[in-house]
Amino acid sequence: METVKQVGIWIRVSTDMQVQGESPEHHEQRARFYIQSRGWEVVTVYRLDAVSGKEVMPHPEAQRMIKDIRSGKITGLVFSKLARLARNVKELLQFSEIFREEEADLISLSESIDTSSAVGRMFFVLMSAMAEWEREEISGRVADSVPGRAEAGKPLGGQASFGYKWNKWRLEIDPTEAPIRKLVYELFIQHQRKKRVSTILNDLGHRTRNGSKFSDTTVDRLLRDPTAKGERRANYTKSLGDNKQWILKPKEDWVTVSCPAIIDAETWDKCNQILDEQAARNRRSGKKTRYLLAGLVKCSCGKTMYVISSARNYTCTKCKNRISVDDLDEIYQEYLRGYLHDVEPVTYLNEGMVLLQEKEQLLETTQEKRKKLRKQMDALIPLRLEGELDKEHFAELYKPLEEQVHQLDVSIPELEAEVDYWRIQLTTSDAVLSEAKTLFNQWEIMSFDQKRGIVETITEFITIDKEDITISLAYLPPSSNTQNSQHNLRDSCWRST
Repeated sequence: METVKQVGIWIRVSTDMQVQGESPEHHEQRARFYIQSRGWEVVTVYRLDAVSGKEVMPHPEAQRMIKDIRSGKITGLVFSKLARLARNVKELLQFSEIFREEEADLISLSESIDTSSAVGRMFFVLMSAMAEWEREEISGRVADSVPGRAEAGKPLGGQASFGYKWNKWRLEIDPTEAPIRKLVYELFIQHQRKKRVSTILNDLGHRTRNGSKFSDTTVDRLLRDPTAKGERRANYTKSLGDNKQWILKPKEDWVTVSCPAIIDAETWDKCNQILDEQAARNRRSGKKTRYLLAGLVKCSCGKTMYVISSARNYTCTKCKNRISVDDLDEIYQEYLRGYLHDVEPVTYLNEGMVLLQEKEQLLETTQEKRKKLRKQMDALIPLRLEGELDKEHFAELYKPLEEQVHQLDVSIPELEAEVDYWRIQLTTSDAVLSEAKTLFNQWEIMSFDQKRGIVETITEFITIDKEDITISLAYLPPSSNTQNSQHNLRDSCWRST
C-alpha cells in the first residue's frame, strides 16, 4: 500500500499585508485545497504572522520546519509564493539546499513550482546553480590572498586544532587540551578501535572544546590531523555552504607550516597506518545498477523486487514472484511506444489550456465580485454614521452583503487551488511527455545512464502480480488506451495480462 505524502503548510504574511484578501487564513485554505487535490495529508502548519521576509531562518517556526524536514516528519512544504517563503535570496538558497539534501519537495503555488514533479525538480537545479555561482564569486575574491597568509603562518579563520590555541598570529600548544590530544593517540595504538577510544575518553570525563562527548568521528579527525606531529596544514579544505560539508581542495593548493608538536612523527604514522589498513578492509565499492528498471519494480505484496542471481530475473524474496529482466524491459518499452503513439500532446495541451482559462476566468470574476461587494459595504458605513440609515435598515442592507462576501472568501481559495493544480499539471505533463518522446527518438544513441535518467523521471513504479503487470507513469496526460482514466493527470497505469 502506497504511503500518503506528508506535507506542511508555510504561512508568512507581513504586517502591511494583513488585510482580508491576504490574510493567513486565505493562504492556508488555498494550500489545503491544493494538497487535497493531490491526495496528500497536512501534518502541520507553520505560522509566521506579521513577520518580515528580510530574515526568516532564525525564526522558531522556520527552525521547527527544518527540524521536521530533517526528521522526515514532512516530505514537502506548500506555500503561496516564493516571496512568502523568504525574500532574502541567500536564505532562499539555504532552504533549497536543505530540501534537496533531504529529498523533500518545495511547492510554490503562484510560481507553479512543484518539485514532487519532473519539471519542478528543475527548480532545484537552477537554485543549486545560483548557489554555486554565489560561492565561486565570493571564493574568487579572496583566493589570491589565502596561500600567502597560510605560508606566513597566519590563521585563515576558524578555531585552532584541538590541543592548540592562537596567540595573536602564533599557534601554541594549549596546556589543558594537549594531554588529552596525546592520550587519543596512545589509546588508539593500544585498542585500535575509534569507538573504544571515544568511550574511554568520555568515561574519564574528558569532553571536546564545546563540551560535547567524544565520538568515533571526532577521534578519527584528530588522529588524521598532522598538526599533532608538528605539521599544520592550511588552505586544504573548503566549505560547501553554511552548516554543510567541508571537502578537500586539490593537493597542489595545500600549504604545510611547521608548528609545535604534541606527539612524535613515529606515533602519528603508526596510528594512520592502522587507520589506512582498517579503511582498506572495510571499503565497499558501491555497485552501479546494470538494469534499466532496477529499484522501480515492486511485487504486489509491496516488497521491492531485485535481481539476485545470474538468472536475470526480478525476484520477490517473500512471495518468490519473478519476471525476466529482458521480458520486463521489452514490455515496458512496447507500452511506452504504444502510449506515446496514442497521446496527441497538442490536442491535450489545448484542451487543458481551455480548462485552465475557464477556471482562471471564473476566479477573476469571483474576485471582482468580492471587490464590488466590499465597496458597497464600505459605502453603507458613512450613511449609518451620519444618521441617513437607521440601525434596522442598515442591517437589512449590510448583512446580505456581508454573508455573500464570507461565502466568496471560502470559495476563492478553492478556485485558486484548482488553478494552481491545473497550471502545474499542464507544465509538468508537457515536460515529462517531451522527455518520454526523447526516450524513443534517440534511444539507440543514448548511453545507459541517459536512458536510466529518463526512466527514473517518468516512472513512478512497476507492480508485478502473478498475472498482471501495472506500469504507473508520473504526470503524463491520459491516452485513449489508458484504463485508469480516473487518475487523470496524476498517473497513467497499464495492465498486461
